[in-house]
Amino acid sequence: MDTTRRVKGELLEAARLMRLLAQEQAGEITRIAGLSAEVLRRGGKLLLCGNGGSAATAQHLAAELVARFRRERPGLPAIALTSSAPVLTAVANDYRFERVFARQIEALGKNGDILWALSASGRSPNILEAAGMARAKGLGVVAFTGGDGGALVELANAILRVPSRETARIQEGHLAAGHIACSLIEEALYGDASSQP
Repeated sequence: MDTTRRVKGELLEAARLMRLLAQEQAGEITRIAGLSAEVLRRGGKLLLCGNGGSAATAQHLAAELVARFRRERPGLPAIALTSSAPVLTAVANDYRFERVFARQIEALGKNGDILWALSASGRSPNILEAAGMARAKGLGVVAFTGGDGGALVELANAILRVPSRETARIQEGHLAAGHIACSLIEEALYGDASSQP
């Protein structure tokens, strides 16, 4: 197969999926941003977790909130539970890998916080344990998933479901939706960036 043709096909498929995401999930992205902004407004924090590429997305989105996204403003409390190798390896070694995020939520999560749980399949055992711990401690749970959403959707207050079964496309959708949510959170808390000098 011609490589250039393949590249065009991949990009067109990604674009098709983004259009579908806009049609099917725009309201849910708005809802996720609203729920998260309200948590932050009340003095709560966001915790984020995921595996592999989803771990990188969790860290990326936490950085957008702590640093800034589109405007100058105070840092927002967001913690990627994927960031500390010593914590992850200690929990995995002393307990089991399925507990690496749940244990951190046990330690850091408070009633009224919110968890963004990223799992392309919605079936990752450590993500399901994290969501279960979050629910038990009174945190809201936002599921970023794909396909049928797996068991994660049963534990979530809000669900961003990318309409694909291909992991790469789902992760691209999660990042795009997460960026939009970060922008909406900033606007809800600090006003529209376009009105800034």
